[in-house]
Amino acid sequence: MDFMGSPADIVIGGGAAGSGKTFALLMEFLRHKNVENWGGVIFRRTMPQIKSEGGLWDTSTTLYPFAGGSPKGSTSEWIFKNSKLKFSHLEYEKDILNWQGSQIPFIGFDEVTHFTKKQFFYLLSRNRSSCGVKPYVRCTCNPDPDSWVAEFIKWFIGEDGFPTKERCGKLRYFIMYQDNYIWGNTKQEVIDQVPDIASIAKANDVDVNDLVKSMTFIPGSIYHNKKLLEVNPEYLANLMAQDEALRAQLLDGNWKVRVDGLGLFDYYKCNDLFSNYADPGKKYITCDASRFGRDYTVVLVWSGWQVVKTIVYFKTEAYDIVNIIEAERKRFIIPKSNVLVDQDGVGDSTVKLGGYQGFHGGAQPMKDPETRIKENYKNLKTQCYYRASKKVNEGSALWTITPETVEINGIRGTKIKKGSEVVDIRDLIKADLRAIKRDKVDMDGKMQINSKEEQKAILNGRSPDFGDPFMMREWFDLRLEYNLGSTPANY
Repeated sequence: MDFMGSPADIVIGGGAAGSGKTFALLMEFLRHKNVENWGGVIFRRTMPQIKSEGGLWDTSTTLYPFAGGSPKGSTSEWIFKNSKLKFSHLEYEKDILNWQGSQIPFIGFDEVTHFTKKQFFYLLSRNRSSCGVKPYVRCTCNPDPDSWVAEFIKWFIGEDGFPTKERCGKLRYFIMYQDNYIWGNTKQEVIDQVPDIASIAKANDVDVNDLVKSMTFIPGSIYHNKKLLEVNPEYLANLMAQDEALRAQLLDGNWKVRVDGLGLFDYYKCNDLFSNYADPGKKYITCDASRFGRDYTVVLVWSGWQVVKTIVYFKTEAYDIVNIIEAERKRFIIPKSNVLVDQDGVGDSTVKLGGYQGFHGGAQPMKDPETRIKENYKNLKTQCYYRASKKVNEGSALWTITPETVEINGIRGTKIKKGSEVVDIRDLIKADLRAIKRDKVDMDGKMQINSKEEQKAILNGRSPDFGDPFMMREWFDLRLEYNLGSTPANY
């Protein structure tokens, strides 16, 4: 009902399979079917998708006859007393030219992620009306993190990939200006950001406010589709039977899980990572240091394989990081030999100033402590990520997140402010771990992970600042191989 009742010019609905998206799209047209000259087009990317069993056409035949519609199968149209709806396709990008000069009061995109950005915005220019009903667009989709839609709706999606309940359904305003989105909470906010918008409106003989569109995102779930669960309960079982990435997308509606089968960390096990269970293990500190920019300095205090304290700072120098580590080292009675700092950048100065162990991700992998055989990884960082992911996937790693165990810029709490947004630290941690992917083996048959650049692309420009110090904990377990001899100061 939220999908059909929104006043937005553009509504994108869905986010999970089986939520009744197509049915809602078909129902939307009927709201104005008795208005003279009301008309619309619902698009799928290909014609077979329209006519496939259980698709748009089949579903419409179970609904529209009861609303007074007459089918015209040869042209894929429904004719009502005062209005008409057509089903059509845009298989190729050039097909948009078939709609040049058209005036379409209602435009629907079924599975909008299948269309290109150019197709969508060109058809948006055809969304006009003279029937007395304001023209509008309605879209359905399943999550696709690599589509232009993911970028378009990102304000509604949390760091963990799930829709943010407090934002979904709220109106956002935007204009496409020089191929960029200009966003605002009101039309005026958008207008104020485009200096020449008045001249653009005048040149096109329109009101400046008409250049600004409103949009919103309405998530859906199979659990909202009671009818489907009643007549086809096995469909839910089918979704639950998929691999963890597909379940995350199609059942849970996650927009940041890529269905590539390459993730090291199991999606659901990442959700189980956080616990308040107290592990009375040996104490360690790991640190990923950053001086400035979008990256964070993250210090983790460990008890066994449980993170018992998380410290985050946005801007730090080497002496700041040493002061932070020393305070925790004394509080938890941790020897300097159990403190490990990534030696990239400011971390190198931190290691030298504090006298800590240094982590070199590009170093050769260590021998397995049990088999005493050197493992076949590209480097030490890859080895540590693979082995750390195994602990998470087996449920033997924990990360306690409470207001008492997290410190952000010197203040206790679990929320991080990013610009105008407030993000839960758990979402950042899970996003970091899921950004680590298997890569193809190199020419020597050594296992690899995706590059830092690829990880940052997944994380919208941010490095996996929480994932890296988490991975580094494995270094201490691998170091057991040296227990019979001397431990190298900087491996």
